[in-house]
Amino acid sequence: MKVRLKKYGPVLGIVLAAALVPVLLPNPYLLRALGQVGLYMLLGLGLNFTLGYVGLFDLGYIAFYAIGAYTAAILSVHGWSFWLCLPASIAVALVFRLLVGIPILRLRGDYLAIVTMGFGEITRLVLNNLDGLTNGPRGLPRVGETIYPPGFFGMTLYTNTHFYYLIFAAVLIAAVLSLRIEDSRIGRAWVAIREDEVAAELVGVPVAELKLLAFVISAVFAAVAGCLFAHWERFVTPESFVFWESILVVSIIVLGGMGSVPGILLGALILEGAPLLMQSVLQQWIMYRYFLFGVLLVLVVMFRPQGLWASKRRQSELLEEHS
Repeated sequence: MKVRLKKYGPVLGIVLAAALVPVLLPNPYLLRALGQVGLYMLLGLGLNFTLGYVGLFDLGYIAFYAIGAYTAAILSVHGWSFWLCLPASIAVALVFRLLVGIPILRLRGDYLAIVTMGFGEITRLVLNNLDGLTNGPRGLPRVGETIYPPGFFGMTLYTNTHFYYLIFAAVLIAAVLSLRIEDSRIGRAWVAIREDEVAAELVGVPVAELKLLAFVISAVFAAVAGCLFAHWERFVTPESFVFWESILVVSIIVLGGMGSVPGILLGALILEGAPLLMQSVLQQWIMYRYFLFGVLLVLVVMFRPQGLWASKRRQSELLEEHS
């Protein structure tokens, strides 16, 4: 019991603190800002399966966030309810993830990063030019404004507070699932692949299948985040899914700690939450935010490469490398 509390305690504490914000600090801007942080927590937890657990450098992850958001938006505009859009978004993202993952997961390192980056940009350009389906650069408005608005046990979800709690409920579920999978045989096999793919394959680990599984699970998290984003904002546009967003999610994992679930939550709070708070409180510093974050990432890589809140497994790996 103590071990479980020690492992799950930080995650439960962060989500519980987020749940108390609307009660203790009922500020509309703060609510919107932390809701956005919650979406990036969800994206970071998803990318952690490929980058954190398996070590696959995926720079096109935001494409599946876009696919989930646009699938939900298109179906919602055509009268689908939120609870039907959600599994449909997951299904479409999974199909594209499989189509991309099967041929490219034989690549490693920089080659994999370049190919995934290219897929992310291709996705954004297709969404930008497919006017008949996505309305092009003008975006899709009136998402969720159907005869079946988002609801939960008879309660219609339409306020920022409603979606705020829905987002952090998804973060809690995603974090607990991540911790459970991390402790499973699959999670240990992923770490073995990350440490030495050749050695893992020689001892009987099905490397190709497990890499594809991590790739697919990460798409589920991205699709859920995309569906929530589309219904919360009630508007989607290709400019919400630029390459910088993928870099931001990667930076969240590097800053918080690769493979560390609480570290990713902390990284999202710092990298996504700090600029939004700076914008409202320290407006004169907002133009320097990228410079400050660049300095912060360099310092972390130099003096704490395992991240601000590293997992014990990652810390031991780095100690073995330097010994």
